[in-house]
Amino acid sequence: MSDTKEKSSLLKAIGNKGTNLEAEMSFFDHLDVLRKHLIRAAIAIAVFTGIAFYFNEEILDKIIFGPKKPDFWTYRMMCKLAENFPSLGKDMCITKINGEIINTEMAGQFNLQLNVCVMCGIVLGFPYLLWEIWRFVKPALHEKERKSASGFVFFASLLFIIGILFGYFIICALSINFLTGYTVSSEIKNTFTIDSYVSSISTLTLGTGIIFELPIIIFILSKLGLMTPKFMRASRRYAVVIILIIAAIVTPTPDILTMLTVAAPLFLLYELSIFVSAYIEKKKKKAETAFYAK
Repeated sequence: MSDTKEKSSLLKAIGNKGTNLEAEMSFFDHLDVLRKHLIRAAIAIAVFTGIAFYFNEEILDKIIFGPKKPDFWTYRMMCKLAENFPSLGKDMCITKINGEIINTEMAGQFNLQLNVCVMCGIVLGFPYLLWEIWRFVKPALHEKERKSASGFVFFASLLFIIGILFGYFIICALSINFLTGYTVSSEIKNTFTIDSYVSSISTLTLGTGIIFELPIIIFILSKLGLMTPKFMRASRRYAVVIILIIAAIVTPTPDILTMLTVAAPLFLLYELSIFVSAYIEKKKKKAETAFYAK
C-alpha cells in the first residue's frame, strides 16, 4: 500500500515538474520573441541614426540651433501676432536672442553630433518601436481586443509626433528666449555649454512627446479595469495640481506664461483621456448587457 502511495506521489511530482518545465520554457520562448522584436527596433533606430549622421549639418544648423535664431518660425509667428494685435505689446515680437553657446570640452562637438543623431534616430524610430511592441502583444489578444486596439500604433505615434512638435516649436522656443535673456546682473554674461543647450532641447522635446501619450496610457488602464471616468472626474482637482507640477518640472523657466503654455494642452489631454475612459466603460457595459441577455 505504501509502495503504491510512493509511486503515485512520484508520478505526481514528475508531472508537476514537467508542467513547470513546460511553463518555464514557454516563458523563455516569450523572452526570446521579445528580444527579436527589440533587436529589430534597435536596428531601425540605428538606421535612422545613420541617416541623421548623413544630414547632420542641416539637422544641427536648422533644427538644433533653429530656436537660437531670431528668424525661427515661432518668433516670426509671435511678431505677426504682435502686429495684428498691438495690445499684446512690443515684447511679444522677438527680434534678438542673447547668449552664446560655447564648447568647453575637447570631445564636446563630437559628442554633440553623436547625441543629436542618436536623439533623431530615437524620435524617427519610435513609431517602428511601437509597431514591434504591438506585434509582440497582438498574438496574446482576443479577436475583439485586437479590433479595439488596432489603431494603437497610429494614434500613439500621432500623439508622440504632436507632442514632439509642440515641445520643439512652443516650449523650446519660449524657454530658450527666456533663459538666454534672463539676467540678475549686467556684470554677468550669458554663455551656455553645448551639453546644457542640447540637453535642454532634448529633455523638453522628448519629455513633451512622452507626456502626450497620456490618452493611450489611460486607454490601456481602462481596458484593464484600473481606471474609470468616474474616478478621473472626481480626481480632476488633483489632476490640475499634478499637471501644474509636471509643467513646472518639464519647463526649466520660472515664468508663469511658459508654464501655462505647457499646462494647457495637458489639461486638454486629461479631458480627452476622460472621454476615452468613458468610451471604454460604455463598450464594456454594452458587451456585458449583450452577454447576460443571451
